[in-house]
Amino acid sequence: MVKIELGKKSRFQAGPTSNLVLVTCGIGEEANIITVGMYMPISSDPPLVCIGIAPQRFSHSLIEKNGEFVVNSPSITIEKEMHYCGIKSGANVNKWKETGLTAIQSIKVKTPRISECFGHLECKVVGSHVMGDHTLFVGEVVSASVDEKVMKGNLLDPLSAKPIVQKNHVYFTITEKR
Repeated sequence: MVKIELGKKSRFQAGPTSNLVLVTCGIGEEANIITVGMYMPISSDPPLVCIGIAPQRFSHSLIEKNGEFVVNSPSITIEKEMHYCGIKSGANVNKWKETGLTAIQSIKVKTPRISECFGHLECKVVGSHVMGDHTLFVGEVVSASVDEKVMKGNLLDPLSAKPIVQKNHVYFTITEKR
């Protein structure tokens, strides 16, 4: 098998697929949704997650201003809405109205959750770091909620949840276990 070296603009093609999340930020009429592929848990104790947002994004200023965000876990059933939230700016459109996604009150933060998502991590910003062309926002998870139907006991069943995975805007989900 021949291995080829990729150029600078193509280097991430050698990496794996990534999960996508819908991050909500902002409060009240200002609330917005952004699709984020730069997401990862980084600590269990305390529970911390990291998201990467480019400074020119509308959501970046909302997270800086309010110091909180919610990581919403979408299933493949809302693929179209998730894609829309990734290609449109909340500075120009109301993504809630355009997608029909439903804002529901969070448990511990003022930023709303998305009802159509199966899981929610409510976060308070505890740090931010500019890395290249993105800001990494570190959030402490102050509350977590999940749809009961995707749980098997205390564990998430990914075959029921059907989380969105992507590479190059090709969206898919887990369909079987081996």
